[in-house]
Amino acid sequence: MSDRYATFTRSVVGRRIATSAGLPQPLVLNRWKPNAPAIQGPVLITSGTIEGDAAAIDPTQLVAAGAIAKAVDAAGADIQVSHADLAGDVIRAATDKQALGVYGATSKPVGSIVVDATAIATSEQLAAVYRALHPTAKKVRSSGRIVVVGLDPDLVTDPSKRIAQRALEGFVRSLGKEIGKGRTVNLILLAPGAETAIESTLRFFLSARSAYVDAQVVRIGAVKGDVAPADWDKPLAGKVALVTGAARGIGAAIAEVLHREGATIVGLDIPPLADDLAATLKPLGGESITLDVTADDAPAELSKQLKALHGTVDIIVHNAGITQDRTLARMKPERWDKVIAVNLVAPQRLTDKLIADKVVAKDARVIGLASIAGIAGNNGQTNYGASKAGMIGFVEAYADTFAKTGGTINAVAPGFIETQMTAAIPLTIREAGRRLTSLSQGGLPVDVAETIAWFASPGSAGVNGRVVRVCGQSLIGA
Repeated sequence: MSDRYATFTRSVVGRRIATSAGLPQPLVLNRWKPNAPAIQGPVLITSGTIEGDAAAIDPTQLVAAGAIAKAVDAAGADIQVSHADLAGDVIRAATDKQALGVYGATSKPVGSIVVDATAIATSEQLAAVYRALHPTAKKVRSSGRIVVVGLDPDLVTDPSKRIAQRALEGFVRSLGKEIGKGRTVNLILLAPGAETAIESTLRFFLSARSAYVDAQVVRIGAVKGDVAPADWDKPLAGKVALVTGAARGIGAAIAEVLHREGATIVGLDIPPLADDLAATLKPLGGESITLDVTADDAPAELSKQLKALHGTVDIIVHNAGITQDRTLARMKPERWDKVIAVNLVAPQRLTDKLIADKVVAKDARVIGLASIAGIAGNNGQTNYGASKAGMIGFVEAYADTFAKTGGTINAVAPGFIETQMTAAIPLTIREAGRRLTSLSQGGLPVDVAETIAWFASPGSAGVNGRVVRVCGQSLIGA
């Protein structure tokens, strides 16, 4: 579905009108394309630590700078450091590159900036984040990236340091609302020792794959051993992925992206959509399962068919979902029951059965589709909002279960995504959904799919029990 307003504001006349009236001017977002660089550089890595500053932090306490530099270098992007930043020595040592590019006031725009804020231990030292980005943030190219890396405040015992690290979230969310030009700002929070597991998440947030993920906070836990995939271009090679609701829309995009990343796809949808499902899976070389996920025998039947096809499954994406909108006073019981059954009861029943039958691989990745409606609520969607908040609860409740075997379970919460469903929304509500974001536009199904592929990567082993919104920083909700 085309966004006519966005198209109009990109014309000469439309741009003039929008500028004079102070209206949003949505930028065409730079989304990842095959053969494009993993990270579009150069990448400025900084900490804001300046020798002699009254609130200077100790660069020897930087937890993440070396790991950040190694990840960016491994992705093939050029690295720059500020001439005054004491983190430069840490970065040079990590990459064995003494002659890194030096960023200065007259330097050309950069593709991304990463700020290592892990050494900030007091509120006064938050000035380091200001120093790092005050002169540089606007030097990031259109559709560029800013990532701040801090410590998980819930795991910090020192009161002053916990306060300072918690402050980073408000900084990132606020900067995301003012940075403009399709740029995004996100926050990575590390548990002790988790810097070794940062590469997958850093690659995602610095790449064009995260075009519609803005002002999000991701916590990474420590992992055992090297979790990097053998091939970052095909991180899901050798994996089997089950995608429910795969016939069309977001589900079809998920299947396509996971296949692109190397996975073998098993798509599931209801029997009436069998033809659509087959059409989606044919170019992917995928296999179809048609059944009603709410049927009494659905868990047993799905387990049986997956065993017959592949024995086990490595990735499960609970995408199947429906809406039956009515205000609570006008909602009939069957509308409530059907939405809860499809969106929430079925994912738990299917997962329980697949775990019990040992169809789920030990290091499996399970991803549920939540929604911004489950976080902020929506008029006329008490059933849908409850089901999607319940999906977040499902992820939180099962996180320890999957962690015990090396697996993870997470959720993606889409905002306004351009689909057949949103095309049917009344015009005024549809326009509000598009414009009430920091990026002033709706997202695409591929934006959800790219986020799911990041969760599914072996390299994302440290991300468990988390929810990430794919909403362009919706101005509604947390």
